Formats: sequence, structure tokens, C-alpha cells
Amino acid sequence: MISIKSSGTFTGAGVLSAIAASLCCIAPVIALLAGGSSIAASFSWIEPARPYLIGLSVAVLAFAWYLKLKTAKVNDIDCNCETTKKISFFQSKTFLGIVTVFAILIMTFPLYAKLFYPKPKVQSAFAVVDNKQQVKFTIQGMTCEACEVHVNNELSKVNGVLAYKTSYATRSSLVTFDKSKVSEKIIEVAIYKTGYKVKSYELINSSIFSETGINNTCSDSSSCCDKK
Repeated sequence: MISIKSSGTFTGAGVLSAIAASLCCIAPVIALLAGGSSIAASFSWIEPARPYLIGLSVAVLAFAWYLKLKTAKVNDIDCNCETTKKISFFQSKTFLGIVTVFAILIMTFPLYAKLFYPKPKVQSAFAVVDNKQQVKFTIQGMTCEACEVHVNNELSKVNGVLAYKTSYATRSSLVTFDKSKVSEKIIEVAIYKTGYKVKSYELINSSIFSETGINNTCSDSSSCCDKK
């Protein structure tokens, strides 16, 4: 018969895989709460394996419950049940239940991660039309909605930024700003503070775009194309 200790081993493995599955999303929040950003994008490489790690967690915890319930049933029908040793709290169904709930909360963390971020500061959406500029930043390292909120939170602190729309799915952030107050480089630095890397950015001049359909693209974030 498989011992109770075996279910404890599977319980630990289930929790570890659950934490690993969401580490790429938890890291940005940890960085924000810790007052730093250097670890924000450090675990983005885990993101492709996230579905597999979640599946592993579910399978391992399900097997742990199977062992736990099977062991309890065997002990109930054992004629020598009076000799059964009293199990500790960490080997009980109560503890396994707590661990299971914790694992579920960890795996679903991206769904409610935004609750841990302060509400972005609202800046005036009105500015002199001639001063408005849009930039689409291509960002490396974003893996979930928590990353989006992290970037938006930093952008909201930049004076002159009027609007922003960040998407981890497209790995980009579309920022509208008053170019008389802030530049692309300052916005790029703000994004870097989150720990993510700006791979490139695309300048969209509203007046030129509306009249000719032409925009300027920068393939390197350190330099920009000359305007035609």
C-alpha cells in the first residue's frame, strides 16, 4: 500500500509546478511591491511552458487526492485500524485542501493580478492638436495581463502621456503623448523601468498619416528614421 507520505510528496510537487506556471506573471507584481523592476521580465521564458505546467499541477494534485482518499478508505475497513498511527496536520485532507485552493489561486493569478496595482493616474486627454504624437512600442518580455498593467502603471506616471494601450498578445504598447512635454526616449526609459525591453518603436504622425497614409518606422529603439 502506498503510504500517506507519498500524497504529501505529490502535494509539494503540485504546488511547485503551480508556482512555476505563474511565475512569469507573478514576477511583475513582486517587482512593483518590492519597489524594484529588475526581475520583472526575468521569467518570461517560462510563458511557453505555462499550459504544460498547469496541466502537470492539476494532474499531480488530482493524484495526491486519489492517494489520500484511497488511504482513508483502506484504513476504515482495516480490521487492525486501532493500531493506525495518528497522522499529522500536514498529512491530513484539510492541509491538502488548503494547498489545492492555494494552487488554484496561483494558477489563475493573471486573471486578478491587476488588483495589486495602484489605479493609474488619469492625465488630461486634451492637448493642442499640433503637439499630439502616437508611438507604437514593440516590447519584449510581456507574457500576461499583469505585464500590461505593469507597463500602463509606469506610463501613467509620465507627464505628457495622454493615453496608452498595452497588449501582451501583440507585444506592443500604443502611446499618445504631447510631444512638447515628453519625447519617445523618455517614454522608452519609463517602459525599461518595468524590466521589459523596448525592441523597436514606430512613430505615427497624426497629420501625415491622415493625409498620406505614411508613417515612420524605427527598427532600432536607439535611433529613428529621418522623416520624409
